[in-house]
Amino acid sequence: MSFLDLALGNLLSPVVLFFLLGVGAAIARSDLSIPEAVAKFLALYLMMAIGLKGGVEVAKQGLTPTLLLAVLAGLALSFLIPLLAYAVLRAMTKLSALDAAAVAAHYGSISAVTLAAALDVLNRVGLTSEGYMVAVAAVMETPAIISALLIARRAVPKASSTTTRELLHEASLNGSVITLVGAFFIGWIAGPDGVKPVSPLFTDLFRGLLCIFLLDMGLVAGRGLARAKKYLDLRLVAFGILMPLVAGAIAAVMSLGMGLSIGGTMVFITLAASASYIAVPAAMRIALPQAEPAIYLTLSLGVTFPFNLTLGLPLYLAAAQMLKG
Repeated sequence: MSFLDLALGNLLSPVVLFFLLGVGAAIARSDLSIPEAVAKFLALYLMMAIGLKGGVEVAKQGLTPTLLLAVLAGLALSFLIPLLAYAVLRAMTKLSALDAAAVAAHYGSISAVTLAAALDVLNRVGLTSEGYMVAVAAVMETPAIISALLIARRAVPKASSTTTRELLHEASLNGSVITLVGAFFIGWIAGPDGVKPVSPLFTDLFRGLLCIFLLDMGLVAGRGLARAKKYLDLRLVAFGILMPLVAGAIAAVMSLGMGLSIGGTMVFITLAASASYIAVPAAMRIALPQAEPAIYLTLSLGVTFPFNLTLGLPLYLAAAQMLKG
């Protein structure tokens, strides 16, 4: 399947179309909304569904050296990508050191919803990924936050009074991380037979509930773009599109020696290319309260997430197919 076919199929999928519906409704100032409690429930549901599926796959396949290699590669990427993102931001834009460090943290961490969308793309083309990629996603949440905090403290010594220990505690006990990791281990322990009774909820309904959640994400992204006009310029928007491509290319090169399948390679590239908009913003509000949330949240959710959802995922799949072809 060519990249054009992949891109067109992705753009016309219900998952993307519901996201675009949300963006359009927000820009048009519609009163359409998803109750906050429902949005939180859907976020927890997605984390549980992804974690369970990953744990079941590991139970089937067992522990392998490739799993350890992938986890170590994910840790390294999560810590190093913020260093690169910070350097690019300082060279391309006029952001302050604090704002650049806060933005950089988002690009070293991962978006679990982008991961969910990637798994949906793989399902539509008849491919799967290694279950342990969920573990890789989990370990990539925190190192980027620590890396960005070190950058900020070096650039502005009095930037944060939060200790590294406090930040590690906050990041590692974030609700999305706990749910994802916990569900992964539950799926691993229970195995395919144990999870079978709940599979109608966590497997059959997954795509439909993902559509509802992405409708809400579209509404949030559209409203954020409308509010953040004064902060975003062409250089920042260019960064929001360029950075996932650069990080994804680095992950693609790293994947060559990891023994991953086409699906696993696509997921690894996607993790590197995605940007957090849940766990990291919460951590940045605590660690770097002087940084402007309208910049880092709008860039990750309003620019990078839509790019990845519409064009990025087909591109990452095409790259994985080329590398493994």
